[in-house]
Amino acid sequence: MAGNEAIAEAAVQAGCRYYFAYPITPQNEIGEYMAWRMPEVVGTFLQAESEIAAIYMVFGAAGAGARTMTSSSSPGISLMQEGISYIAAAELPCVIVNMMRGGPGLGGIAPSQSDYFQATKGGGHGDYHLLVLAPSTGQEAADLTMLAFDLADKYRNPVMILGDGNIGQMMEPIEFKPLGKAFAPIRKDWAITGLSSERRKLIKTLYLDPVILEERNLAIAQKLREAVVNEVRFESYMTEDAEIVIAAYGTVARIAKTAIKILRVKGLKVGLLRPISLYPFPYQAFAQIAERVKSFLVVEMSMGQMLEDVKLALCGKSQPHFYGRVGGIVPSYDEIVGEVEKIAKGAK
Repeated sequence: MAGNEAIAEAAVQAGCRYYFAYPITPQNEIGEYMAWRMPEVVGTFLQAESEIAAIYMVFGAAGAGARTMTSSSSPGISLMQEGISYIAAAELPCVIVNMMRGGPGLGGIAPSQSDYFQATKGGGHGDYHLLVLAPSTGQEAADLTMLAFDLADKYRNPVMILGDGNIGQMMEPIEFKPLGKAFAPIRKDWAITGLSSERRKLIKTLYLDPVILEERNLAIAQKLREAVVNEVRFESYMTEDAEIVIAAYGTVARIAKTAIKILRVKGLKVGLLRPISLYPFPYQAFAQIAERVKSFLVVEMSMGQMLEDVKLALCGKSQPHFYGRVGGIVPSYDEIVGEVEKIAKGAK
């Protein structure tokens, strides 16, 4: 399956029954798949009149206790930011897929990683964070989508799958791991059901009393601190004896692995530290490796957005090198090999 289709099917198998979105390349296959698949599981597919409308439909479905999802790409996600802030403030679970394309502005439809800041630093107004998961294979796109629905419910918070055009379009074998039993909806006592037999419930984000609003902000911050402790995910690849460590995620991490194999044949000890959760970021993993490795190379399809988190993680123990391509250009493994060889030469 293509990565976009794998995400869509994983969402269905995870219990998503309400999908709302507006078309934009390079993630349109998700909507196409959902348009066909949702009626088969007695779910709802609705192409909204805009990305703004789509995110507020997600707000409504989440408030009613449903597992719900939307998907878009860079400028479309920008349009959703107000609604995402509202959903985070209301403490509602949902999944948002962003298959990044080149920017800023309308940019182009080729893959990019330049939405990192938007995804991991909030994006909309106010104090909140999304949980952000970054797949690097089609299989991982499926697995992390299933995980995203569980994390959204666990923390009552939006979760974003942050991919790119390559991840969405590549076709790879996908195994949907059996759940063991049919998905059973989680009871959500806070959800608005409309049943007259239940006590009156209210979901809102407006608190005119500053004291109450501060309490709400502190409560959201507390659950995010719990996520920072419990939900850090990363892959460490050939770092045990590495003298140079590449930091990359998503598509670029796949390319970096090929570069590492070539560099190892050339006698250079190179490894990869790949963040899977971009929020929470694996700061501790970088800090631990920095105790024995002094040379790092951050490779991104951006001007260096994840680079800032890597610098924070290293705490001055090392000044990481950076190599980035933008505008939809994907770095090649030859380029990465060349950059690592420069670092190795300078270290001698």
